[in-house]
Amino acid sequence: MAKRTGAVHVATTQRKYKNKVYQTHLLRRTYREGGKVKHETLGNISHLPGELIEIIRGFLSGRQYAPLSDAFRVEASVPHGHVEAVLGAIKKLGLDKIIGAKRTRERDLVVAMIAERLIHPASKLATTRLWRTTTLAEELGVADADADDLYGAMDWLLSRQNGIEKKLAARHLSEDATVLYDVSSSYYEGRTCPLAQFGYNRDRKKGKQIIVYGAMTDADGRPIAVDVYPGNTGDPTTVPDQADKLRDRFGLSRVVLAGDRGMLTQTQIDHLKKHPGVGWITALRSGAIRRLAEGGALQLSLFDEQNLAEFSSPDFPGERLVACFNPLLADERKRKREELLTATEKELSKIAVKAMRRTKTPMPKTEIALAAGKVINKYKMAKHFRLDIEDGSFSFSRKAESIEGESALDGIYVIRTSEPQEKLTAEDAVRTYKGLSRVERLFRTLKGIDIRVRPIRHRGAGRVKAHIFLCMLAYYVEWHMRKALAPLLFADERLDEDRLTRDPVAPADISDHAKRKKARRTTDDGLPVHSFDTLLAALGTRCKCRCKIKSRPDAPTFEQLTEPTPLQRKAFDLLGL
Repeated sequence: MAKRTGAVHVATTQRKYKNKVYQTHLLRRTYREGGKVKHETLGNISHLPGELIEIIRGFLSGRQYAPLSDAFRVEASVPHGHVEAVLGAIKKLGLDKIIGAKRTRERDLVVAMIAERLIHPASKLATTRLWRTTTLAEELGVADADADDLYGAMDWLLSRQNGIEKKLAARHLSEDATVLYDVSSSYYEGRTCPLAQFGYNRDRKKGKQIIVYGAMTDADGRPIAVDVYPGNTGDPTTVPDQADKLRDRFGLSRVVLAGDRGMLTQTQIDHLKKHPGVGWITALRSGAIRRLAEGGALQLSLFDEQNLAEFSSPDFPGERLVACFNPLLADERKRKREELLTATEKELSKIAVKAMRRTKTPMPKTEIALAAGKVINKYKMAKHFRLDIEDGSFSFSRKAESIEGESALDGIYVIRTSEPQEKLTAEDAVRTYKGLSRVERLFRTLKGIDIRVRPIRHRGAGRVKAHIFLCMLAYYVEWHMRKALAPLLFADERLDEDRLTRDPVAPADISDHAKRKKARRTTDDGLPVHSFDTLLAALGTRCKCRCKIKSRPDAPTFEQLTEPTPLQRKAFDLLGL
């Protein structure tokens, strides 16, 4: 009897051998013969990739296939990876819950503004436009928000600032903790905010009013709190607020406050002495160091065989003084002084020539004095020059004894602290003071390309305070992300460990591992090394695509994430995502 044509299909069988399961995929034809169903094996396709086997199985069962380009279309492709990283870091840190225990519209807007500050900092109006160009607005459900909604969320955030800072302090500060504090300023665009005043403009923007803000961090540079002051506020006058905050708001009975010598002046130290639980670490000004040297308390012979020496002086009762000598700093100060002296002489020579040429109407003594005073004040070299001014004549010369006296102290700085030896060694006192560079890094990040606290245009004092607090929270996130992503960044991963053991006075040097990474510009596993900004941009190339099946116009769209690159996968792993 002739065989009847039958259906071809893929049959899969499996068997177990030594605790392993083996599958066999056979191409078979099924047919009837004499009223019985029989199977004929046409071939073994087990060697083919699993995806291809499934395609063969589907095709033989009647499923229709079309070229991929004809199957569906991509309606939108939106950058997502950097949003995924930043929001993941915020959630992992629990910062969203610190800002607000329950999810609310205001909390989502604040979290979105913090994330956008890291991804693409801009004005609040521009923020509402920019976060629609990524998945950020969609992820947090704020795509419908306008600038007024953001301003309302900022007001809400400001009302919660004290509570948020208290939670951060409880997380990162403890009894006997060391706190770093420093002050900076940023220029203000406009004249409507009462905080905007003329003062010491660190941004060197002539004619611009400024706003002063002081940042407090833990010993590692992690931001805890920020306060905003009028632009004409002197740095030292902000210190009492910080002492009160540590004691009253944060509830710390014992803490050590570190600030630079321009911050913790004698007046502020006298104020801190009224609070026995608040210790301090700072440095002496050059004038005080000179007086100690002239009085014999500080002897330069201390540095013949060492670069650090502890001593005491009746001028500073109850304090420990630690003198340090850095030869590279000494060379730098000598170089800079000579440049300033030369520049001053060049300008004074022009005045002398001008006075000599004025023969018909000699230059009055007062005119010459004003011109010379402007020059020596510009370069701050008045103490090193001797001026001889008369009507119609002007001459000058260097004060060799003054220059030599100052040069003798080049490279020397003195740390002063209230902390006893059993709580703080001389070496750790120096390390702590030099740790203020971590607060300076906070200010550089706020003002640089990462967060861009300026320009400040908000009209009300409250909005300015909320804006700066928002930027501080963004830096809090960036600080932790930088720590986690250090293997992919131009950063010394062993810096924190080395700081604890290396010479506190000698110039810092990066580790050999960091040198190799910077020289190769690649990591040990061959990935490109980035700055924080370019790494976020690289993460942003991972997109979320919205797709739709072409053959079914009524079918719903579906989303598909692009596969992460090795760099992106490594970054997500480091972030714990």
